[in-house]
Amino acid sequence: MHSEIHLALHHDRAAALRAEADADRLADGARQRQPRDLRGWLGWTLVEVGLRLATASPPPRAP
Repeated sequence: MHSEIHLALHHDRAAALRAEADADRLADGARQRQPRDLRGWLGWTLVEVGLRLATASPPPRAP
């Protein structure tokens, strides 16, 4: 394969990958703005708090 053809194919493929990455980035940004994400974030935060409370050592007993 001639080097010019190889380089042209490389540039074409790189441009296609950049376009795909941009489309993915835009789609991901649109998904993050949905209210469901806030609900999920809040849910996982409550799970984390619950786990911290469940694994916390009990206060020392007074003699």
